[in-house]
Amino acid sequence: MSKNPANWRGIFYYNRKDPRIRVPKLEPGLGWTLNFANPYSYVIIIALAGIIALCMYLGL
Repeated sequence: MSKNPANWRGIFYYNRKDPRIRVPKLEPGLGWTLNFANPYSYVIIIALAGIIALCMYLGL
């Protein structure tokens, strides 16, 4: 499913029918990306941003 170019919006993967949160990138060996059609992707992004902001606030 993740190889279909119609599911990609530039560098972002967006497929409502794909239940996966993390999908491999188009080019093998380049890692993973998030399925931005899945609402949990935004939860992950907000949580990571919150952790980074907290570390900066605490001076860690």
